[in-house]
Formats: sequence, structure tokens, C-alpha cells
Amino acid sequence: MKSSEGFIQVPGGRVWFTMMGEGDRTPLLILHGGPGNTHDPFKAALGIMANERPVIFYDQLGSGNSDRPQDVSLWLLERFVEELSCVREALRLNPVHILGHSWGTMLAASYLIDRKPAGVRSVVFSSPCLDAERWKQDADRLLVQLPHSVQQTIKRHEEKGTTDSDEYWEAMMEYYNKHVCRLDPNLPVLSVSRAKANDDVYLTMWGSSEFFPTGNLKKYDCTPHLPHIALPSLFLCGRYDEASPESTRYYQSLVPGAQLHVFENSSHMSYLEETNAYVAVVRSFFSRVEGR
Repeated sequence: MKSSEGFIQVPGGRVWFTMMGEGDRTPLLILHGGPGNTHDPFKAALGIMANERPVIFYDQLGSGNSDRPQDVSLWLLERFVEELSCVREALRLNPVHILGHSWGTMLAASYLIDRKPAGVRSVVFSSPCLDAERWKQDADRLLVQLPHSVQQTIKRHEEKGTTDSDEYWEAMMEYYNKHVCRLDPNLPVLSVSRAKANDDVYLTMWGSSEFFPTGNLKKYDCTPHLPHIALPSLFLCGRYDEASPESTRYYQSLVPGAQLHVFENSSHMSYLEETNAYVAVVRSFFSRVEGR
């Protein structure tokens, strides 16, 4: 399979990309989650889609194979939106489909709403976080379903500001194993990605854990603008997802004509937990958009 890789200059440094596949079908650009995570799990799962179209993965600035500047002022949504614009321009992705996952849905939505870019044929919001307060409310609801001792450990460390402790991490994993990735054992690619992630980006923009937003995204809410997204749109989530089916359905209801699919045996990483079903749903959506 044809592939290429390289670096693209963006505000603050260089981001690394790889483009897999070829053919005349509209390219697909993947926006990984995080912030501060990497492309690796998405390539492992969605690289198969490169047998029918170019698929582009890139590590956002600060993580993975991209440059790691120490300037924390770079970790702002607006800079990542400009970064996305630079990637599209450098790789001449016009037209393009965009698939964002988790934080990547914030990035995709903000790009579409703020820039109103030409040439985007469709957008996939995978396990979306489009209202940080709603996300926190969902997380609070899921947390109270954990054992009382785990809840107390999490609460105690958040109140004391000791969320970097091993005890907090162990308690946090109780939540993650239910609502982030239910695979047991986890795939090796997740360990690879974790080692290449940048916790400083995550902490600056989101917080110490999935359910404790304290960073500069904690008041993010693009829902008033979702009705203005005039593109074919697909919303995806898992039945046990921290991006709850109820919230995902709410977001879908705001985008005219948008579609929704819930993966019944997944949590937040349905693209890994049910890869075949995930790829089939996304491929079917693109085929309808492209009139095939």
C-alpha cells in the first residue's frame, strides 16, 4: 500500500503526518483525541480504510512524532484550529472528509464553525465532547456507579490537589476500564501511544483526568452553533461511553440531517473495541455522501 510521511510547519513548530493509500475517493483526515495523545491507535484501527481512499493521520503539536515545544501558551484551541488549517493546505486536502474523536470533535467543530472552510464533504463526530459542562455531568453520573471506596479516593485527591498520586491513578483506572476502553487485556498500541503522549498539553487544556476538567477547555460549549453545520454529519459513540449515548444523541439532534450510530459493545474507544463494525459504519456513511 502506498504511503508517505513528513513534517508540516505550523504555528509553534512542526507536526508529523503520514498519508496512506491512494485512489480517486475523497481523502479522510483523522483528528486524534487527547489533547496531547497520538495518532497510533487510530492508524492501527482505521488504516484499513486506506485500501479505498487516502487516509491521513497526524500527531498534533506537542505529542507523538511532532515537535514538543515547551511554551505552554501554545496549548490553546485556536492554535490547534490554525494547525488543522495548515495541515489541510500543505497536503492539498480539498475535498476532504474529517473524522474527529473525543477532543478531536471539539477541534473539528470549532474549525467548521469558526473557519467555515470550503471543500469539507462530511464530518464524523466520534465519541463527541462538544459541551464540557455536559461532559462533566455525564462523568459525575458514571462516577457514582463506581464502588464507594473508589469514589472517596477520587474525591479526596481532587480536593487535596494530589491527583498525581499513584492511589488516584489506580482509582481513575476503575473508571477508564468501564467507560474509556473495555478491552482486557488492552492492545499494545495503547501503551505505545501512552508513552508518546504529552501530559502537559492534556493538563493545560483539560485537566488531571477525563472526569475532572480544570484546563482552558472547561467552559467549552459549541452547541449553540451546531445548527449552522451544513454538512453531512455522523455521530458515533459506544453504549458504555463517557461520551454518553444521551449526550451524543442531543448533539446529533442539533445538526440538520445528522445521523447517529451507537456501538453496543463499546465504551469510548469503539474504533478499537469494535473495529470491524466501526469501519463498516463509517465506510457506509462515506459511500452515501459520495453517491456510491
